[in-house]
Amino acid sequence: MLSIKKFTNMILMKYKLFIILVLTSISIQGQVTVASIFSDNMVLQRNTKIPIWGWAKANEKITIKFHNQAKAIRAAKNGKWIVRLDNENSGGPYILDIKGENHIQIKNVLVGDVWLCSGQSNMEWTVGQSDNAKKEISDATFPTIRHIKIPTEINSVPNTDLKKTTWEVCSPETVAAFTGIGYFYAKELNQKLNIPIGLINTSWGASSIETWISREGFESSEEYQETIAQMPKINLEDLLKLKLENAKKRIETLQKYSLTNDNISFYKDLNYNDVAWLELQQPTIWEEQSLGNFDGVVWLRKHFTLTEIPKNATLEIPAIDDDDVTYINGFEIGETLGWNIKRNYKIPQEILKKGDNVIAIKVTDNGGSGGIHGDENILKLTIDNKETQLAGTWKFQVESIKNNINRNEFPSLCFNAMINPLIPFAFKGVIWYQGEENVKRASQYNKAFPLLIDDWRKKWNVNFPFYYVQLATFFTKDNSNEGCAWAELREAQNNTLKIPNVAMVVTTDIGSPNDIHPTNKQTVGKRLASIAFNNLYDFKMICSGPTFKTYENKENLTVLTFDAIGSGLTTTDKYGYLKGFEAAGKDHVFYYAKAIIKDDKVILTCDKVPNPIAIRFGWMGDASDCNLFNNEGYPANPFRTDDWNTITKNVKYSIKN
Repeated sequence: MLSIKKFTNMILMKYKLFIILVLTSISIQGQVTVASIFSDNMVLQRNTKIPIWGWAKANEKITIKFHNQAKAIRAAKNGKWIVRLDNENSGGPYILDIKGENHIQIKNVLVGDVWLCSGQSNMEWTVGQSDNAKKEISDATFPTIRHIKIPTEINSVPNTDLKKTTWEVCSPETVAAFTGIGYFYAKELNQKLNIPIGLINTSWGASSIETWISREGFESSEEYQETIAQMPKINLEDLLKLKLENAKKRIETLQKYSLTNDNISFYKDLNYNDVAWLELQQPTIWEEQSLGNFDGVVWLRKHFTLTEIPKNATLEIPAIDDDDVTYINGFEIGETLGWNIKRNYKIPQEILKKGDNVIAIKVTDNGGSGGIHGDENILKLTIDNKETQLAGTWKFQVESIKNNINRNEFPSLCFNAMINPLIPFAFKGVIWYQGEENVKRASQYNKAFPLLIDDWRKKWNVNFPFYYVQLATFFTKDNSNEGCAWAELREAQNNTLKIPNVAMVVTTDIGSPNDIHPTNKQTVGKRLASIAFNNLYDFKMICSGPTFKTYENKENLTVLTFDAIGSGLTTTDKYGYLKGFEAAGKDHVFYYAKAIIKDDKVILTCDKVPNPIAIRFGWMGDASDCNLFNNEGYPANPFRTDDWNTITKNVKYSIKN
């Protein structure tokens, strides 16, 4: 039993602890904070008002000092505060001093030009992944170039701040992780202008354009109003719950099998009865088939027959999105992580049987497209040097649904988490590289891309420059006669040039037909920089290649004229022959056409179409053979003169969950 003295001491101790907690709480509430975009080593935008913002307790007085400026303000009732510093010339380093009931100092701050770098993987692609990376890294001592990588994150409602991140000073120790295109762009500007350059790298591989547009942007668009109305205004946790419920119901209805998430590894066994399983065509991503929009674990099975046991056997798979564990007759023969990696698995002789055999592949799709994809001729068994093609029907069964939301599953997810928290940070302009993820909806990109540009400009209330990269060369089987979605996306990018204060870099000559991520980021950066020098910085120069102007048929010849020819048209072909031109008549069938340059015009002939009514140039995914340039080295922009139907015309963005 406690004595009165001990009891009194306990009460006093608890009271003291309570007072400490109260005082600590008051202290925490009074802590001034600044938005995460502001950190040591940053660059602030010159020659404009400079917004600085953060949070504090209601009505708390905050003083901001920078260079020769001092501003004071009180936090609003919700704790938000914002100050706009007066214009500054380029210079530094300075200290950004923020003082309320506590004191924050952000050091080594420069003033110069800041560029927002956004898009998907070709913008995210780093210096360390680019051509001549070792030398580029060792030479990268540019202390007035700064870079900040915005953490990849999604949200269904707008975030007010970013996850914690920091600005980095460009050096051989840091530059490998910088955006490659952004860095090579910044290096050109930094050296020619002799001012600090800041790069805000807010990009994410395999992201569609719809994830970067705000809800308000969609609501303002007739094209998307009906779609965005289907997007519930709920937090991410509730959205995930709703997605999983809907996905589970849909999958169980589809395959008439309850998803229990139990271990069902017996799906790999030869004797397992898969007669009731549904079928998919492989190699084709399953989003385009009955399985639809799905992330998770799926088993694929394919039977094959052997009349005798071979000495050597291999299984080749062009690619699997994302990861796989592959079995023959229940025995594991290989495992690979990576959506774009070719699989080549040797099959041990002892696991094969005369008669029926089975391939079972456990596919884990973490987001986006799923399943076997790529060249169908590579999906094959090689048995003692004899090839058996495996393209066609495969059995499938869903094992489990991925407990996540992919950045492309719903609109605005990346905007909410990776763009909204940056508003109203001041910057000079945007460089953008995106479109690969939207190829299947290329026609609608004519609406989506201008909408994104308009949306961002409205959010910042600034008509900033917006420079972007047209899709590079990449091998696709599509062509003018079958239709080419890749070319249609390029055309949508070209059509966006109608918007004021935008410009585009053509890259058909510097891509890699077999790699969707061409590693020559240096030339892309330089071409973007030439646009900026010409348009913004009063260094007048040729900064783009020939663009189609007119064509006219004359006595079985077709004469084409071009704008932006610089000091004249030229070709890389030593005999002067141009490649990439096609012609069509009233039957809408395209044939390759012969073409040469004469008097800075292109003279085209086509034996099968003497008087064409349609001309196309570079209307293919792999446009690397196209060899029309101006003398300044810029490639001609792909084009078509017709307005005939395209294969993506009726493919629209939708919320599938």
